[in-house]
Amino acid sequence: MTLPIPDVAQPSRRALLQTGGGFALAFFLGVGSARATISARPQPGDAELAAREGATFAPNALIRIDREGPVRLVMPNVEMGQGVYTTEAMLLAEELDVGLDQVIVQHAPPIDALYGTPLLKSQTTGGSTTVRANWMILREAGAVARAMLISAAAEQWGVPAAECVTKAGVVKHAASGRSATYNELAEAAARQQTPEKVGLKDPKDFKLVGKPMRRIDSPSKVDGSAIFGIDIRVPDMQVAYVITCPTAGGTLKSVKEDEARKQPGVKDVIRLPHGVAVTAPNYWAAKKAAEALEIEWDHGPNVDFSTEGLFKALDEASRTGKALVARSDGPLDRKGKTIEAVYQHPILAHAPMEPLNAVVHVRPDACEIWVGSQVPTRAVGAAAKLTGLPEDKIILHNQYLGGGFGRRLEVDSVELAVNIAKQVPYPVKMIWSREHDIRHDIPRTAYLDRVSAVVDDEGYPVVWKDRTCGASVPKRWAPQMLRKDGFDADLTECSDELSYDIPAFHVEWVPHDMPEAIPIGWWRGVGPTHNIFKVEGFVDELAHAAGKDPVEFRRKMLTKNPRPLSVLNKAAEAIGWGEKLPPRVGRGVAFASPFGSHVCAIAEVEVSPRGVIRIRRGVAAIDCGPVMNPNTVEAQIQGGLIFGWTMALFNEITFEKGAVKQSNFHDYRMMRLNETPPIEVHIVKNEGPIGGMGEVGTAIAAPALANAVFAATGVRLRRLPLDPRLLADPKAGAA
Repeated sequence: MTLPIPDVAQPSRRALLQTGGGFALAFFLGVGSARATISARPQPGDAELAAREGATFAPNALIRIDREGPVRLVMPNVEMGQGVYTTEAMLLAEELDVGLDQVIVQHAPPIDALYGTPLLKSQTTGGSTTVRANWMILREAGAVARAMLISAAAEQWGVPAAECVTKAGVVKHAASGRSATYNELAEAAARQQTPEKVGLKDPKDFKLVGKPMRRIDSPSKVDGSAIFGIDIRVPDMQVAYVITCPTAGGTLKSVKEDEARKQPGVKDVIRLPHGVAVTAPNYWAAKKAAEALEIEWDHGPNVDFSTEGLFKALDEASRTGKALVARSDGPLDRKGKTIEAVYQHPILAHAPMEPLNAVVHVRPDACEIWVGSQVPTRAVGAAAKLTGLPEDKIILHNQYLGGGFGRRLEVDSVELAVNIAKQVPYPVKMIWSREHDIRHDIPRTAYLDRVSAVVDDEGYPVVWKDRTCGASVPKRWAPQMLRKDGFDADLTECSDELSYDIPAFHVEWVPHDMPEAIPIGWWRGVGPTHNIFKVEGFVDELAHAAGKDPVEFRRKMLTKNPRPLSVLNKAAEAIGWGEKLPPRVGRGVAFASPFGSHVCAIAEVEVSPRGVIRIRRGVAAIDCGPVMNPNTVEAQIQGGLIFGWTMALFNEITFEKGAVKQSNFHDYRMMRLNETPPIEVHIVKNEGPIGGMGEVGTAIAAPALANAVFAATGVRLRRLPLDPRLLADPKAGAA
């Protein structure tokens, strides 16, 4: 088919909620009329960038072809384990007509105008927006390059371009028997005009897209040659170990350095407003010296802050606070039986496998940074502000990310490294300890949700009310993302737009801020992860109150919505829903439509007499529209479920006297290999709008698990993490 190069339209709020999610919507509304997005066409500054890279043929910011060597594909988003490098490379390579074995990928430099994601209008990787936003642009970028290469060959050979074909990086003219590689044509292709329209492949002719492809970054990650931020070494570099006040908002009062400076290898002791950094040639030397410091803290205004006090305040605000309405329609005054529930969600740390780190060298005329960031241009802006240098003097080299989950949407670690590096003449590599990473995270906030429904004679909801209470991330991160009245769309994402047929709806949010010294951030799955837990838990409660099977209950409410219904049916069929199970074994179902996809997860659990939960099996069905790489879909659902189940079983950050109690994986633990169940993923094929994948599995995990625990024990747990003490069989005693 032939399509014009697109100019991204301004969609309506409802359209974005259906295709882009609340996270994308917030970004979109937050940037006004800025047009910072990737493009299949050359953009201002593109040629200069290509020249600095030494590229012979650069038809756009995404493709580089030289006189020799493999094709280089510049990845506009970051790779943090979600497989996006492979997907983006597949889309570019498909239309360029090269194999994945003929290309290398490289990290994009921080330039919003060339590498900004259209749904977010900035060079940001998050909100499961990457493929949804970029997939057609990436295809067109490859098609533009291919058309210019064909044009160059046809001009040299004096033949019609329509008679030329491409295959595996070679242009061929069958009638004359001529052929030329892309490398041989690169210089001539650079002189061709960019076509206004390009022909895209018919999906039936795809060689890569839609096929199960191995990840292109796997070999380097297996053999250790992949470079993460934590791997960076530069000449004359010293390593910094940081100790900061354990109390949120606390500051440094005094420090005695004598014993620390006696430790082997110590280079400098650097004082910071909220802590101290010690530099040495290696991490261990810096750590041992820092531990010898005698530090006195001013613990600041939050010494009385605690998790217990927070939930008391959330409960009070939820009952009496002023709400901002997300949605209110239908007759809300209908009479009937009312069912109510309160759900609670803990503060959560991100705990990526690679702790936060950055290498920074501040010179009088420039600042150079090596880091793995989800927001590279935001990091550049932060460094410019701290150093007083213009942004074009901030040189940032982005790397692979050893996990992000929203944590690397923040730039506090870069700011800390810059503040250290400003005070010394040498490059500084700052690495957070695991303890620092967990205790000084920018965590997901806690929530308290009140849900109620008026049900008809058969037990189905005819009025649905949802009142969420919690804090807003954009209020700090980007206030312009909020509605004029301060409403944050992320707080009700996947609770104000349900696939179920319910006549009357009222959904609202009561703001309740955390202390200013405890900034909060997005956590994998953003709003949907918190909202789907209470929505699907409460739907299960309604089914139980009606005496109906949970799957059949949902089926009836989805009869007008065939895409979601097919996903529910597929998962139920795959697990054998309705089979007789042993005592204290149960299955739980959860369905939702987060990030433009439709997903159903079913967990099968066994709960021991002492209340220990063991997940025996997981089944998921996913309809994400056109599938780029089935392997990635399967991996993302499996990984997302494990991430979400880990949270639901084990994870909670608690504050006492203003400080985080958890410190490492012994008390903020991960699901272990022997605890991980087999997980089947079934893809329901659909050519409808494309959906996101990176956070879908996490968002659906907890409610399926909690519903399964109820099915096994008859105990409804509405607070995460699930407390096994509440599940013990009193008849079992100490057995």
